[in-house]
Amino acid sequence: MRWLRERLDEIRSLKGYVSGETVRRTAQRLGIKPPEIVKLNSNENFFMPKEKLANFLREVVEESDPRIYPQEEENEVKNALGEYLGVTPESIVIGGGSDPLIDLVTRLFLEKGAEALSIEPTFSLYRHLVSLLGAKYVGVPLKNDFSLDAKGILDAVTPNARMLFLCSPNNPTANQFKIEEIQALVKEFPGLVVVDEAYVEFADYSIVRLVEKFENLMVFRTFSKAFGLAGLRLGYAISNQGLATTFSEKAQLPYPADSIALKMGLKLLTNIEIVKENVGQLKKERGRLIDRLNNVKEVKAFDSQTNFVLFQTKKNSNEVFEALLRRGILVRNVGKILNFGGCLRATVGLPEMNDKLLAALEQVCGE
Repeated sequence: MRWLRERLDEIRSLKGYVSGETVRRTAQRLGIKPPEIVKLNSNENFFMPKEKLANFLREVVEESDPRIYPQEEENEVKNALGEYLGVTPESIVIGGGSDPLIDLVTRLFLEKGAEALSIEPTFSLYRHLVSLLGAKYVGVPLKNDFSLDAKGILDAVTPNARMLFLCSPNNPTANQFKIEEIQALVKEFPGLVVVDEAYVEFADYSIVRLVEKFENLMVFRTFSKAFGLAGLRLGYAISNQGLATTFSEKAQLPYPADSIALKMGLKLLTNIEIVKENVGQLKKERGRLIDRLNNVKEVKAFDSQTNFVLFQTKKNSNEVFEALLRRGILVRNVGKILNFGGCLRATVGLPEMNDKLLAALEQVCGE
């Protein structure tokens, strides 16, 4: 079947999303035990106590009947999210993580020959999803202070522009964009604006309330970061009620999230003070990590509104990454960002994890 082979060749030629090194694979390579690995490469939240989550999970399992579709659970989570966000439950779409929702909205509003705009650098998934559809991805560089180049974005708009992706706070630069700038872009952009707020609980504000004002805005959030549920896959989108209803009733498959994930999300929304307390602890440790990184020789850490820190070394980032890896420390090798070379990204881990990173960097950058 020639068409199948040709399509597979097209897909194989794409640059897919690459997840970070795994703990087990790294431990095997180094010949050490997995608990000795310091995992700081995937922006997970280690401040949510594992014991507390395990207790909730046990309760959820006892309360669940796996024979029944999770229809009521989905409605309960929507209601709880509406109260948490200050929006109507009808403006919320539930998904098995925010990434599948972004994938679905991309497939709905893009076709071959259409164009999607975004910023550079940003989360690589957007480019991958656009390329899979045969659409054109246009990346507009951020300014050297990592702020939005709103004029550059609007100047790049063509008659084929259909979508604009904005990650705020942005991965990997860790900064949040100004509400006024995002609002201006939503107002002027002729297509759908997707704002990914995966890290927003670690930042100063959200643009969620703007969905009531603009028909072309969708905001995506997740339980993977602040809520510490990366392993359960639960996310949601917020938009005006008409768009959300159409999206969930006409485009989405039934029961997009499983009952365990939904019930865990509801547990944490019901006990939101636990989440807020641990986010506060993470932000405090983030400040300490940034200060300590800036005291390491030939290292510069950038400010952060996320649960990770971007930092630059004067050495080649590949060399630093491999040197840290040999010491059992996993970070993300970012490379050059705009005019900044030698960049790496590290999750804000627990204090003892960060101390190991700092000690290793002092060795590596002092060599």
